[in-house]
Amino acid sequence: MNAIDIENLVKSFGTKKAVDRLFLQVMENEIFGLIGPNGAGKTTTLRIIATLLKPTSGKVSIFGHDVVTESEKVRELISYLPEESGAYNNLSGMEYLRFMASFYSNKGDGIDSIVKEGAEISGLEDRLKDKVKTYSKGMKRRLLVARALMIRPKLAILDEPTSGLDVYYAHYVRDIIKDYAKRRGVTVLLSSHNMLEVQYVCTKVALINNGRIVEQGDPKGLMEKYSSSNLEDVFIKVSRLA
Repeated sequence: MNAIDIENLVKSFGTKKAVDRLFLQVMENEIFGLIGPNGAGKTTTLRIIATLLKPTSGKVSIFGHDVVTESEKVRELISYLPEESGAYNNLSGMEYLRFMASFYSNKGDGIDSIVKEGAEISGLEDRLKDKVKTYSKGMKRRLLVARALMIRPKLAILDEPTSGLDVYYAHYVRDIIKDYAKRRGVTVLLSSHNMLEVQYVCTKVALINNGRIVEQGDPKGLMEKYSSSNLEDVFIKVSRLA
């Protein structure tokens, strides 16, 4: 069974099609990157997968469960980190992780286990005692990525997980995602307009433009196919051919 199956997905906002007859499959345990420029339809697609938007037409299923008719079951299997997600500024990092963990367990031992996992993922150590409002943007993003992964979802959906981060923090977050997915067997779907980043993290990628998948495959194979040294060059070449 695939982690994600998307068939002929369309999402319209008025007369504009944000997603236009999109087909996509993501296998279990993949780190899959949905990449393209701003406005290409990445975030809309992720929100539909996360059950936050309903498709205009088409079918989307997560581990065999329809995102419209079985949305509650889907939500039990996923975690979702929006690009503009924030944490509660007046809580400490540890308090925030504990608060979020309480939604997934009503037992003290269960919450403690989830929080411990989140603390390890974040790598924030003693700074978890401090209030979130004292954190840099990079530290907040590490906390939020930890929140998304600590519950060990079957599918983690990460929208621009390193958006706005400097090189150091972006590298740290990429390593967190790559290492955690491998160790825990979590399927990851992430979106990014940073194609070099996706090239480093993902086992497979799909290039999206104007709401459609224009090419997909493993990064190395795509670069060989289009005689390119990186995915940015691949995307430019594919866009010209489309």
